[in-house]
Amino acid sequence: MPAQPRWGAPFAIGSPTRRPAFADRVASAMPAWFGTDLLWWLLFASMLQPLLTRRLLTNARVQLRTQVEATRGSRVILLVHRQETMSFFGVPLMRYIDVEDSEQVIRAILETEPDRPIDIVLHTPGGLVLAALQIARALCRHRGTVTAFVPHYAMSGGTLIALAADRIVMCEHAVLGPVDPLLDGYPAASIRRAVARKDDKDVDDNTLILDDQAGMALDQVRRAVSSLLAGRLREDLIEHVASALSEGQWTHDYPITSDEAAALGLPVDTAMPDEIMKMISLYPAPKGRPPSVEYGRNSGRRGRRYPVTPADSPPPVQRG
Repeated sequence: MPAQPRWGAPFAIGSPTRRPAFADRVASAMPAWFGTDLLWWLLFASMLQPLLTRRLLTNARVQLRTQVEATRGSRVILLVHRQETMSFFGVPLMRYIDVEDSEQVIRAILETEPDRPIDIVLHTPGGLVLAALQIARALCRHRGTVTAFVPHYAMSGGTLIALAADRIVMCEHAVLGPVDPLLDGYPAASIRRAVARKDDKDVDDNTLILDDQAGMALDQVRRAVSSLLAGRLREDLIEHVASALSEGQWTHDYPITSDEAAALGLPVDTAMPDEIMKMISLYPAPKGRPPSVEYGRNSGRRGRRYPVTPADSPPPVQRG
């Protein structure tokens, strides 16, 4: 007598006696190399992702720059440096204005029509005086109107370039910096003051030579600033601004705000276009470390940029 089926026996999916039809179809569709080469495909995708991200950023930059040029009828040149844009075996490398930058910017200026306005966007900690001065002099010789945009900061050599512009547009919290020269890492003005406090017999020859070079450097930068400002400021202001920026009135990293720059007599205003601020956001620092600043998007009305003080709140305290 044949054995009767056991209707009460449990059925386990994927049991040795029976495999579901869906699993069979998936297994038959997989290539033979899928399991062994999956790691290589994942590695290839991880290598390709930064290249795709960079390509997307480049396209976004070109599109936005072209849009601003069409709107303003100008040639837009960006000089953007991040102080820690990349790292080599974990050691951060600094970016600054160098001769290669001056070559590229001057080439862009020469390729611009003589009467076409130039908008130069500066985001830099500074760099070589030689390179910055070459760019500034090339901007001075351009017949069209030159506007320097400073979204966040343009220190040292960046300020030197901004001085060549007919108009300097700064964000409300952006800063410029002094252009006093440095020798062996020391401010030239400080070297001169230190040597002046001593007798010649107490100063070694190397320091005396450094003091002589410091004097020449200060004089050269002061005359360079005066030449950049000629025709842009009143004659009585040129020497005042050149001395204040180049002769060590402030420390080399002192942040000069838009109000201080305007008080000096520089042609500064704070009408920063939103498109320029968006340009800088398209130059992010490379990933690889957690962000140092995080914040949530504004959930209020879209056009509101600053918090509104309630009508029944006390007036703000005046400071300073």
